[in-house]
Amino acid sequence: MDESFDVIVIGSGLGGLVCATILAKEGLNVLVLEKNNQYGGNLQTFVRDRCIFDTGVHYIGGLAKGQNLYQYFHYLGIAEKLRLKRMDLDGFDMVTFDGDPVEYPYAQGGPNFIEQLSRYFPEERSSIKRFYHQMKETCQSFPLYRVNAEEPYRWNEEMLSLKVRDVIAQCTSNTKLQAVLAGTNLLYAGIAEKTPFYVHALSINSYIESAWRCINGGGQLAKLLIRELRKHGGKALKYKQVSKFHIKDGLLRSVSTSDGNTYRAATFISNIDPKKTLDLIGDYPIRRSYANHIRRAEPTVSSFSLYIVLKPKQLPYLNKNYYHFKDEASVWGNIHYRPDDWPAGYMVSMNAKSDNDRWAEGLTVFTYMHYDEVKQWEHTQNTVASSDYRGDDYERFKQEKTEVMLDKLEKKFPGLRDQILATYASTPLTYRDYIGSETGGMYGFAKDANQPIRNSLPPRTKIKNLLLTGQSINMHGILGVTISAVLTCSELLGKEHLLRKINDANQAEPPTVDACNHVQPQET
Repeated sequence: MDESFDVIVIGSGLGGLVCATILAKEGLNVLVLEKNNQYGGNLQTFVRDRCIFDTGVHYIGGLAKGQNLYQYFHYLGIAEKLRLKRMDLDGFDMVTFDGDPVEYPYAQGGPNFIEQLSRYFPEERSSIKRFYHQMKETCQSFPLYRVNAEEPYRWNEEMLSLKVRDVIAQCTSNTKLQAVLAGTNLLYAGIAEKTPFYVHALSINSYIESAWRCINGGGQLAKLLIRELRKHGGKALKYKQVSKFHIKDGLLRSVSTSDGNTYRAATFISNIDPKKTLDLIGDYPIRRSYANHIRRAEPTVSSFSLYIVLKPKQLPYLNKNYYHFKDEASVWGNIHYRPDDWPAGYMVSMNAKSDNDRWAEGLTVFTYMHYDEVKQWEHTQNTVASSDYRGDDYERFKQEKTEVMLDKLEKKFPGLRDQILATYASTPLTYRDYIGSETGGMYGFAKDANQPIRNSLPPRTKIKNLLLTGQSINMHGILGVTISAVLTCSELLGKEHLLRKINDANQAEPPTVDACNHVQPQET
């Protein structure tokens, strides 16, 4: 323990890396400790048969110049360095159903979103417009969504209590349109009787502003942030799983890692599951109501993901995603699936590769999977950093699920099986082991409109110098986690100071950008 830091960040998910980069830019001596062999949490990628797959970042919104995520990323020094491909302007997401040949589009740009969807629901144009404007108005109620520190939050408990299903039903009585407007709720694991409308609005509106794929994967986000962190004097270490907190007189003095090392700092930021942070606090006395708030928080559902490597020049590249459902009811009922009726819905996304726009190299399919389906193997742990074979039964389980999923996909994409070179699958256990969430939850803690004041955690904990960040603290997703990290750093730097720095950076002349970094959509 021969070195001390101003700030130690535990976990290198997006929230942790954004916090670390911000604080290093502000002149603090920062260390990031990551348990895995790859930085990034949900930003991680992997390669199979020379094909790059994303584990969590299938596309990103709000990255056109001047938009909210662009402004945050420009301040962080990575916006112009990202290699991006803009998705189809008139339909970056398609919502589809069994037995219905129509592909219902989500288009980029508010007026275009209204126009394109109204072509399929001409009598519902006013309803679509009403829905879009209510979504936009809700987003405007969150000043950090607009990178604004001067205005107070305008939301109230009534707004936080609005459920997305109810708001959509108030906008239109057309059940097909209701299903289409809710059809991308896999982005936040929507629950009809719980999910607040603001979760839907903040998630979906960002993509309508602009939608992008990361060329060769979203892992570049983590690499660029690590590069910026080190440029400003920060440090990051892999294979460093924090195993113990050393707390004295109300302060976290140091942390020990499983390899026997100890690291001390003045301030600590935890970017791991808050429940695991609570475990590390251990028996140190903290307020029971605070601990119960965390212990009783409901994790979001996990996922089964199928990664498909395609034969060369077999399947045309599609610059859009598909959200497909068995029927209209499955849009919300998908999360409550019965094992013998699985899956009732899924999302399909293709990989973007800079030198191959005509043919798809691979595609990723994900759907819900409850942790109980894999609970019998929960005693196993399998990552690159800590490899363990889960057993033949587990491999058979994955193969059975793969075959079921391929049967479903074949109905939507006839002939797909003949175009496949290889398949690979992940389950809730994979997400649990790599991301560190208790049951492999995709999006942190579930938000509940019935209990709006319990939907977020303050960045400050009951340990004076321990802060929290990440998708369970405020909002999930690339934009939501970035904003949550800004809020965490604001506890140390001051919100007005930090937002002024972000705004000043965006008012300055941006650096020269290589035109190939941002690829515009081609006509399809």
